[in-house]
Amino acid sequence: MTVSLAPFSTLSPDIILNALDAIGLVCDGRMLALNSYENRVYQVGLADATAVVIKFYRPERWTDAAILEEHAFVQELYEAELPVVPALAFEDGSTLHYIDSFRFAVFPRQGGRVPELAGQEKLKWMGRLLGRIHAIGAKMPFQHRQQLNIKEFGTTARAFLLDNGCIPVEFAKAYSQMSAQCLTAVQTCFEQAGDSQQLRLHGDCYPGNILWTDSGPHFVDFDDSRTGPAIQDLWMLLSGDKAEMSLQLRHLLAGYRMFYDFDSRELYLLEALRTLRLIHYSAWLAKRWDDPAFPAAFPWFTSPHYWQQRIAELQAQFTLMAEPPLAVSRFDD
Repeated sequence: MTVSLAPFSTLSPDIILNALDAIGLVCDGRMLALNSYENRVYQVGLADATAVVIKFYRPERWTDAAILEEHAFVQELYEAELPVVPALAFEDGSTLHYIDSFRFAVFPRQGGRVPELAGQEKLKWMGRLLGRIHAIGAKMPFQHRQQLNIKEFGTTARAFLLDNGCIPVEFAKAYSQMSAQCLTAVQTCFEQAGDSQQLRLHGDCYPGNILWTDSGPHFVDFDDSRTGPAIQDLWMLLSGDKAEMSLQLRHLLAGYRMFYDFDSRELYLLEALRTLRLIHYSAWLAKRWDDPAFPAAFPWFTSPHYWQQRIAELQAQFTLMAEPPLAVSRFDD
């Protein structure tokens, strides 16, 4: 699949306003670009003094069917009274729209702040919400969205970096060897975990995709939603050393298990999934390098220091994957 260079180069303010006008929304000219690199996202003011968020999808990343499947999952969660932000449907009933060569969706504006997930009560609250999301996510599989697996996030991502000269030559051998050792360890972790249940997930559930208001948290940006093990939506909420993460996970699971079961064998996957994310992230940057937004936002990607850090991270992950997983069973409530 060929991705065009500078995929958003023709996306002008006129196109953005015309897109909203085409689905019956009258804009007042206010427009604010929101933080997004994979897609292009704008907050646009409407004539009635409210505002909406319009997302233009990166060309050729997802099929129409996959985008609509994401919208349907979020709508399903919303109808179950979970705090998510579903895409708006207009006269034709569709949530996915087209203008020129672009596909877009519109969402209600819902603000908030990125939370600090410190403290027992906040973590239990997050656990309860994720347990409810996963209980619904387990009802049926995705048909059009990819599965979180070693091949896509690890093997293929690593091969892209090595085959396309993305790594400075002086670090290529070290990265190749260390990443290969890590992927062998990842495979062992998956084997230790056994056949984990595969659920529809948020997929990128780090604190930046959770916004907190006085009413509590809500989840945004299901763009990376895919099928995978439950631990994928839990591990990115943990931080610190093993003892700290064990205690945090205890509180998360105390809330989570009120609504859905958690298979403790998935704890073998925690550091394995972190390792896959590290490899995949570097490949994501490399694959998007022809988009002018990426060199401007990530100028350090081509520096020797960046790759020294990545090799050191992988060395640390290799050690962590060889250690016993988090011991949370003794904390179970």
